[in-house]
Amino acid sequence: MRPKSKEELLILATKNFEKLQQLIDSIPVEQREATFDFEEVFLEKRKEAHWRRDQTIKDVLIHLYEWHSLLLTWVKSNQLGEGVSFLPEPYNWRTTAEMNRGFTKKHQSTTLRQASDWLKESHAEVMLLAKTFDDDQLFQKNQYSWVGNTTLGSYFVSATSSHYDWAIKKIKQSQKQKQKQKGN
Repeated sequence: MRPKSKEELLILATKNFEKLQQLIDSIPVEQREATFDFEEVFLEKRKEAHWRRDQTIKDVLIHLYEWHSLLLTWVKSNQLGEGVSFLPEPYNWRTTAEMNRGFTKKHQSTTLRQASDWLKESHAEVMLLAKTFDDDQLFQKNQYSWVGNTTLGSYFVSATSSHYDWAIKKIKQSQKQKQKQKGN
């Protein structure tokens, strides 16, 4: 269920973040840096670019961290009256796949430990920022001109609870594929 209030947002974001951390902690340390090995048959059935883009747990965590950074920069800049778009130049909503590939490339030398630490910090920062808004500011339309036709809360949901759910599903699927391959 998608959050529709500040309380629901904070609860679900916290819950899903903890589930993600627990999932990663449940994976043996020596397997946490392994490359995802999705079978081609599986990949052919998936249209989303991320199935081929994010190849490791680190890549998934970096993706989450970078989207937190987008949210934090966007909100803080607009609060200061700087009028920036959510997506940085030259990107738009049709070119997010290219931007996301850029995040992966940018962080090729980033370690899993760094990615994990940065994500924990950015999650805490996003949660603190969300707490500064009330229900109307987060979930009523037309509160801020820079948000457009949706709500500020929808951006927080997308960058937290929904994104964490995506990460959990992706990592679980990679583990499922590994188990399947061990059985063959």
